[in-house]
Amino acid sequence: VQLQASGGGLVQAGGSLRLSCAASGRTFSDYSVAWFRQAPGRERALVAVVSWSGGATYYAPSMKGRFTISRDNAKNTVSLQMNDLKPEDTATYYCAASRGYHSGSSGPGVSSLYDYWGQGTQVTVSS
Repeated sequence: VQLQASGGGLVQAGGSLRLSCAASGRTFSDYSVAWFRQAPGRERALVAVVSWSGGATYYAPSMKGRFTISRDNAKNTVSLQMNDLKPEDTATYYCAASRGYHSGSSGPGVSSLYDYWGQGTQVTVSS
């Protein structure tokens, strides 16, 4: 499956952005989809993951509350709504897909569970 992330940009602290991940190539509903982010000099970290149907979601503990992940299998898209953004949210955001649904996995190495990756979209939050 091919993934294309979009929607990043420059926003002031307290603002909102909605990222989108568009999929093509294979049956989209066969894959769970996650959002990761990576800031300069830091490891890639899980933000959230949504199950194949969208009926289940998991958020990394530090991300819960301001971010909402959702999917529309009819449109082959997964979205990440980000509210009340903070400068520390500045990072490149990636979407990734896996045949498994890896809820509860947010530690180092979780990115290895995902087989397909989009190219990343930059989010910059100014103070």
